[in-house]
Amino acid sequence: MCNQMVVHKASEAEKDLIFHALADATRRDIVGRVIEREQSISSLAQRYAVSFAAVQKQVAVLERASLVHKVRHGREQVVHVNHSTIQRAADLLHTFEVLWEKRMIRIEEILAEDILADEAKGRF
Repeated sequence: MCNQMVVHKASEAEKDLIFHALADATRRDIVGRVIEREQSISSLAQRYAVSFAAVQKQVAVLERASLVHKVRHGREQVVHVNHSTIQRAADLLHTFEVLWEKRMIRIEEILAEDILADEAKGRF
C-alpha cells in the first residue's frame, strides 16, 4: 500500500494574493510574529505606529491570501498562521531560486566556453 500525499498547487490568483500580501513590510512582520506564536490583533497593534483599524486591515489582507486566520476568543481576535500557505509560498520561492541557479550555472558555462575559445585563438 502506498501513502500518497496530496500536493496543493497554488493557482496564479493565489500566487498573486500571497506575494501581494507579503510585499508590505508591516504584513511580513505580522506574519513573522504570528509564526513565532499566535497573537491578538490588539497586541499586534501595540507594536506599530498605526491605528488598530490599520492593523486590522493589514491582517485582512493576510487573511485574503490565506497566510493567517483569526479566531475569536471572547472579545479578542487571535491571529494564527496558516502553515500550509506559508509552505506554498516557500515552495514558490524555492522554484524561482532553482530557476535562477540554473541560469547562473548556464551563464558561467557560456563564459567559460568563450574564454576557452579565446584562448584557443590566442587572444589571451
